[in-house]
Amino acid sequence: MLASRRGLMALLLTLLCSPWVAHAQGLELLSLFMKQASSGRATFTQVVTSPSKAGQPPRQKTSSGALEFHRPGQFRFVYKKPFAQTLLADGQNFWLHDVELNQITVRKQNQVLGSTPMALLTSAADVKALEADFQLRSEPGRDGLEWVRATPKAQDGQIQSLLAGLRKTDKGVELVTIDVQDSLGQRSVLTLSGLELNPTLPADTFVFRVPAGVEVIRP
Repeated sequence: MLASRRGLMALLLTLLCSPWVAHAQGLELLSLFMKQASSGRATFTQVVTSPSKAGQPPRQKTSSGALEFHRPGQFRFVYKKPFAQTLLADGQNFWLHDVELNQITVRKQNQVLGSTPMALLTSAADVKALEADFQLRSEPGRDGLEWVRATPKAQDGQIQSLLAGLRKTDKGVELVTIDVQDSLGQRSVLTLSGLELNPTLPADTFVFRVPAGVEVIRP
């Protein structure tokens, strides 16, 4: 059970920190989003689908929670279901707290995030700075969103490709979906709901306080 939970924690980190960028119409919306959104908060649902094995149907795992971010370099993901976890970047360190395991893992933020969706949300200056590392291709609009695909140029990574879905509203540009396909055929779809741009966030939103009695691991 413990090994399984640790494996799922590693998977969530990989899927949330997977490189991406946009092009064409998606690039325009993404550029506007980055200019407009100095901070934000939303609820989310994440569905991870494993490839089928031995004729069995694909397995799905669904989780949900809430997120907040502030540029540059800060975000908080709070998973509420099916089990409690917090992923927090404070600008220097990345914290992963698994409540049921009573365990916290801490890594240097710049070693974990890199050019990822979360880094893009919180710290990337513009999309042009990311284009050197990705092959870019626009996708047809569908489901009311503008879709863009990014394929990492490095062939040895865990991520095969990903899609990002954005839309423009009367309140600004929203990032709605991040759809990641990894090299093992596993798919993760992160869907944001109720995105609020530039809310007033409490000063301690991105301060991580270690609860008493929790094991802290620094790999």
